Amino acid sequence: MIKILVIQNKRIGDVLIASVLANNLKKHFGECHITYFVYDYTAGVIENNPNIDQIIRANDKQLKKLPVLMKTIREVKKAHYDIIIDPYSKFQSRMMTYLSKAPKRVGFKRKGKNLKLKYYTHEIEFLDKTSLPCGKALEDRMNLLEKAFGMEHPDPKYKIFLTEAEQQYNTLEGLKRPVIMLGVLGSTPNKSLPYEYTAKIIDTLAQRYQATFLFNYAPHQKEDAQKIYELCEQKAQINMGIYEDSIRGFIKLMNQCDMLISNEGGSVHIAKALDKPTFTIYSPYITKSHWNSFEDGKMHDSIHLFEDDPEYYDSLTREQKKEIEKNPETLYRKLTPDIILQKLEPYLTNHFKN
Repeated sequence: MIKILVIQNKRIGDVLIASVLANNLKKHFGECHITYFVYDYTAGVIENNPNIDQIIRANDKQLKKLPVLMKTIREVKKAHYDIIIDPYSKFQSRMMTYLSKAPKRVGFKRKGKNLKLKYYTHEIEFLDKTSLPCGKALEDRMNLLEKAFGMEHPDPKYKIFLTEAEQQYNTLEGLKRPVIMLGVLGSTPNKSLPYEYTAKIIDTLAQRYQATFLFNYAPHQKEDAQKIYELCEQKAQINMGIYEDSIRGFIKLMNQCDMLISNEGGSVHIAKALDKPTFTIYSPYITKSHWNSFEDGKMHDSIHLFEDDPEYYDSLTREQKKEIEKNPETLYRKLTPDIILQKLEPYLTNHFKN
């Protein structure tokens, strides 16, 4: 039986997007054993996926330690994988892939880096242009499957598989519908809209729409989420008592909600995988075309400061983009609540009519 390892040691959204590799590989090879190597805090998005046979959970901080990395490399080599796919292509994963001596090693070629070692037997170029509605990150992975495995028209749709018990979960009975999940904070501060902007948007929505609002945030962000709540004037429609502090918990809760409005991040990809409508607010440093999977302006929509002038961001140098990523606050403040609401309100009105 063919043994395949996918190394995706990155954040929640990246891991969920990478699950499309297993979905297509299992269909392509039929009898094969697929293992995913991911950070422990991201594993929830691929649990219960019938196309993934095993999940190896690694600790982010520990893996950065050389002795731990070398031990992990030895374990990967000992497993004798036939195929290793490294869609992230960073130092740790490159070394794991290269030293595994797997017969087929697949990864992306990083632009601007002339790597001396031949880490991959199949080095795939990132696409310059995209043509599919799934966003560049997914289209790059579809291209990887086509180039490395000869697949024709692989399926880019990622999915979350719920257990029967998770499908029956419901803590929303009796709440005013629709129930809208709000991703009030991004996964990092530079992916989070200014707090007073978020509060103003929530107040406007609460005044104009009869709905219940829930907050989503990481457990370590509870204090910051509370600050946003305190800034809100329209608290009556906000329910802070309903919250799940794990990925699988959020998944089963989101599955019962009607919509997600959120800063860009893993929660958006989770909602899309559950076929829930999403409206995404992108940080100025994020390249929207990479991560706006399946956005059609109806089911899924979004806003980005540079969406009316995408060439501006593309024209920036690598150093300028890094500077924006380090300190996006000035540009973030140009994406005012009024600008966001101009696009968000028609989106909501359309959904509420339906």
